[in-house]
Amino acid sequence: MAKKKVTAVFKVQGPGGQATPAPPIGPACGQYGVNPGQFVQQFNDKTKQLNGMPVTAVVSVYADKSFDFIVKSPPAAVLLKEAAKIAKGSGVPNREKVGTVTQAQLEEIAKTKIADLNCTDIEAGKRIIAGTARNMGIEVAD
Repeated sequence: MAKKKVTAVFKVQGPGGQATPAPPIGPACGQYGVNPGQFVQQFNDKTKQLNGMPVTAVVSVYADKSFDFIVKSPPAAVLLKEAAKIAKGSGVPNREKVGTVTQAQLEEIAKTKIADLNCTDIEAGKRIIAGTARNMGIEVAD
């Protein structure tokens, strides 16, 4: 079977299991000739277990206007805010600390995101997630 020719690749972020064809998803899909209703239905089916947590999908559009997509893990910042039980990060993270996460929580987040991180082992993943936490004003407890 011959491979289909990819005409476009784009990223779109939406709430897992609760996406609608309204902006930003609808216009992003329409711009590349993807049926937004069809995309949203498939996206919601694949992400229904995430209950509204924002996730990114990388959509590949083919010459015959068919498409497929890969769902990435939720952003590290969202997972850190959930772990630290805070609404948002600090405006001045070097001076104002807004929460704390433990090493165990960092390891859990790193395990969730390891496929999407630029590393191969959990320890390196924990360091990447810890850096994100520091940039948000979240302290990492030992």
